[in-house]
Amino acid sequence: MLTVYDYVVIGFFFLFMLSLGPVFKHFSKNDSDFFRGGAQMLWWMVGGSAFMTQFSAWTFTGAASKAYQDGTLVALIFFANAVGFFINFVWFAPRFRRMRVVSPIESVRERFGPVNEQVFTWLQIPMSLVYASIWLNGLAVFASAVFGFNMEQTIWVVGIVVIVLSVAGGSWAICAGDFVQLLLLMAVSIVTAVMVLGHADIGGISGLIEKVPGHHFNWDEVARPQIIWFWIIATFIKQFLILNNMQDSYRYLGVKNEHQARKAALLASGLMLIGPVIWFIPPMAARILSPDLAVEFPMLKNPAEASYIFAAMKVLPVGMMGLLVCGLFAATISSMDSGLNRNAGIFIRSFYQRVGKEKTSTQLLVAGRVVSGLFGVIIIMIATYISRLEDMDLFNVMLLFSGLIAIPYVIPLVWGIMYKKTPPWSGWSTVVVGLTVSLVIKNFIDPAWFGELFGFDGEMSSREVKDYYYFFGVLANAVICTAWFFATSLFYRKSSVEFRARVDTFFTAMRTPIDFRKEVGEAKDGAQSRMLGILCFVYGGFVLLLILVPNPWMSRIAFLFSGGLIGGVGALLYRASKKGNES
Repeated sequence: MLTVYDYVVIGFFFLFMLSLGPVFKHFSKNDSDFFRGGAQMLWWMVGGSAFMTQFSAWTFTGAASKAYQDGTLVALIFFANAVGFFINFVWFAPRFRRMRVVSPIESVRERFGPVNEQVFTWLQIPMSLVYASIWLNGLAVFASAVFGFNMEQTIWVVGIVVIVLSVAGGSWAICAGDFVQLLLLMAVSIVTAVMVLGHADIGGISGLIEKVPGHHFNWDEVARPQIIWFWIIATFIKQFLILNNMQDSYRYLGVKNEHQARKAALLASGLMLIGPVIWFIPPMAARILSPDLAVEFPMLKNPAEASYIFAAMKVLPVGMMGLLVCGLFAATISSMDSGLNRNAGIFIRSFYQRVGKEKTSTQLLVAGRVVSGLFGVIIIMIATYISRLEDMDLFNVMLLFSGLIAIPYVIPLVWGIMYKKTPPWSGWSTVVVGLTVSLVIKNFIDPAWFGELFGFDGEMSSREVKDYYYFFGVLANAVICTAWFFATSLFYRKSSVEFRARVDTFFTAMRTPIDFRKEVGEAKDGAQSRMLGILCFVYGGFVLLLILVPNPWMSRIAFLFSGGLIGGVGALLYRASKKGNES
């Protein structure tokens, strides 16, 4: 378990995160600064934040449980993320930035009209709150396994910290925090993977491959091949849709121009490509160290969700366990604070400012802070409810939610940015069609038809049924919703002249390069590089001090590597701040 040194490390982490609000407060002078960094952010900060917002403690709990049970198959979700971000790089990211909006749902107004703006606003906000609640609940599962804390108390404590951070600092503090958290997370993840492979019972990479169950690498042993291949296809389609739609354009709205947007997307893609190789070594090794984690964690509903932390506890030196805890807190904090800021931006820009008399930028900024706090409390309450549910499977909850609900929402927001000749009602009607399809799939279509179609011997297992609902929901919605969306183009000519003119303007803007000096003016390249450099120095220096913690000398190399990585990046950033503004 944790030592006093680990608790000191955790305490420093929270103090550091809370300090980011006051540090970056002067960067937010209006609502554009608060919600998207005033479109002045550099690619490395935006790319790091894009990666971290697609990442949460669910990776180390729900996804880790899948790696513990099934092996390498789960890594495909993250490789699919890498492909999705690469498609951002190739086509979508520059067009997202050229939409020239503060909040992503404002682009829905320009493409589909004001009715759709409200429809997608009031679909997105509840859906995003549920996502964040699942992430927070996953973190609480982890914390209960490590500390033995009450899950509900953990949810409230962490949630309140997130609220304070997001309300005080806005998008500048959030993206800066994401970048430092990224460095911490990668450093600790690499150390954990290397030390787990070095464990005597594992015996390196060759030992891991030899000792894990055969189905960890031979996926046909996990489930029938037809199930596996449909699952893989659905996963890549889903991640393409999730990462390349107007709602998720928020990742690139704050970057300086389209060139920096492309570099940010490429950075996120590269990180997602490397990450799975590192993250899923510990939970797979845990299968060797303890084939039955229920013995180790009898208090957990799904003991496999503690597989990552179990492996780490076996190998990490005193103090490094605290850094791992910080990394997992960071994973969820980054997703939650970005979500709070984005949802507040959607509410303020697409609803609040359109109701009643015209508001000033200062009024919108103040209202944004208030709404961020309110949404944070709602997330805490939903997460508390989820924690009380029996037999909650975080992995399948996330997949089913995204397959049956999120996919219908994003499909018109993907095709709508690529094809303009559809009427305004093509947006909301596609969502209605998709949700209807999901309802029918979940309640009226027996999975047995799939087994009969492919001639399965015997009934489908419980695992196969869960996978069926996931991939069938994704594929059915992708095909039917796409067909519906493009079919509405038959009615495009009946749209009003005003609507068609607005859509033409929208598509013209996405083809028009950003002129940063004319459209934004002030650049903060040097200030943000210098500030992030100093912050990395501070955190990296603290980690280097942990070399003094009583540990074997070979174990102290882990702190030297982690602190050196964080501080080294800080040195590069501080040096870059002396070179002036980037293009």
